[in-house]
Amino acid sequence: MATCDGSEARAALERSVLRRVPPLLTDLYQFTMAYAYWRAGRHNEPAVFELFFRDNPFGGGFSLFAGLSDCLLFLQNFAFSDDDVEYLRSVLPAGTDAAFFSYLKELDCSAVSVSAVPEGSVVFARVPLLEVCGPLAVVQLLETSLLCLVNYASLVCSNAARFRLAAGPRRRLMEMGLRRAQGPDGGLTASRYTYIGGFDLTSNALAGRLFGIPVAGTMAHSYVTSFSSLEEVWPQTLVPCGGGGPIDFICLVKGWLGRVCQLLGSKTSLVREGELAAFLSYAIAYPQNFLPVIDSYSVSCSGLLCFCAVALALCELQYQPLGVRLDSGDLCRQSLEVRRVFKECNKQFSVPQFESLIIVGTNSISEQSLAELNKKENEIDVVGVGTHLVTCTRQPSLGCVYKLIEVRGRPRMKMSEDPEKSTLPGRKSVYRLLDTDGRPQMDLICLSEEAAPKAGVSLTCFPLGLTKTLQTVTPAQVTSLRLDVFTCGQMLTDGLECCGLL
Repeated sequence: MATCDGSEARAALERSVLRRVPPLLTDLYQFTMAYAYWRAGRHNEPAVFELFFRDNPFGGGFSLFAGLSDCLLFLQNFAFSDDDVEYLRSVLPAGTDAAFFSYLKELDCSAVSVSAVPEGSVVFARVPLLEVCGPLAVVQLLETSLLCLVNYASLVCSNAARFRLAAGPRRRLMEMGLRRAQGPDGGLTASRYTYIGGFDLTSNALAGRLFGIPVAGTMAHSYVTSFSSLEEVWPQTLVPCGGGGPIDFICLVKGWLGRVCQLLGSKTSLVREGELAAFLSYAIAYPQNFLPVIDSYSVSCSGLLCFCAVALALCELQYQPLGVRLDSGDLCRQSLEVRRVFKECNKQFSVPQFESLIIVGTNSISEQSLAELNKKENEIDVVGVGTHLVTCTRQPSLGCVYKLIEVRGRPRMKMSEDPEKSTLPGRKSVYRLLDTDGRPQMDLICLSEEAAPKAGVSLTCFPLGLTKTLQTVTPAQVTSLRLDVFTCGQMLTDGLECCGLL
């Protein structure tokens, strides 16, 4: 796989963020509030907001925090162009003071500071993920953009983690949802953050270019069905891997097809010539990357036989075929039959390369169907997931919120008719308490002026929620969950290093 080096990737990523998330990507009422602050002379008052979500997604017990690196790039480059300001002049009420637009032209995040949970961390409901400090008008203007950058990234990353847990550690997972995503940005964001969430591969070439994610893919059903005759195969020869003269590959494959059909008791008359032609043509083009989809017509009567014939011919010429993809029907049952045939061919024809052939399963895979697949006997090595992964079918939004907690050093609290929507006032510190085995016991939220918990010292706390039951815990280890990530207009970390990207 060809990838750009780190500096090129960072530059490409920054350009991508600047194009996708300019400062005008926000709600109009952010500007009307900023104007009212400015008109009242309050725009430079020190203020603090925090970003969190109220409930763990998908009815589960955790989420993964994602989107931090994009947030930092957005903050570092936050500035309104002359064109931006002229547009705002045209949409804000006519009575808006002209001096306000001059103020907007000078705005940046040089007075903003941010602390955050590291990208890719396991997090829980109501724990502040970001704390944003700075001039009141500026940190107010950041609200919608930061929520946009964190909400979907964290949701799809968490969804990917759930798929990984359902799949188990052995099976590889491939994200292939670009064509089903909510627009180009949704597709690119999904590819990036499903990788952080535990997927191994993506079909998205641009995600590979920008983020260094391993990419994979060979052919679709349209390629197979585009062929109807062996006469369409060109060239018809293949040079052995070790060198030498070109070999008539069609003739070689035909010979192997007869032997495979005889071994399996199959009829050559049922083999689709167009499917065989498609496999031949692709194998000649990519003899080291042969992994066709074998269910365009019939797996047992044609696709599997064609694959085995072409793969055996490749092995004879010292190439290593990769495997097959199944995209319809009972994937578990078919995978068992495919593996049985691979073993039969290896035993009969002494081709050890067939022992390492992989079976890829795709077919509208959901978290539930993946969990059910694991309960059945199967031989699937790689699972490709698209629609249910990138669209987060079970829950379309994480529901992150961005709430004011302090102005001029004074705590602020939102009260509500719905107690669940009430906020906790004041700046906070967040700690993760661990037991003697290093396993998390709980995340503890304290006011920033309170003393930090200490290892080996018991403490009593209230669980977040409506219950008033006190809990007592003695942590063996204590870690501070949030880190300073942005100050004086500069990133202290790019976020990606924490999770293995770049």
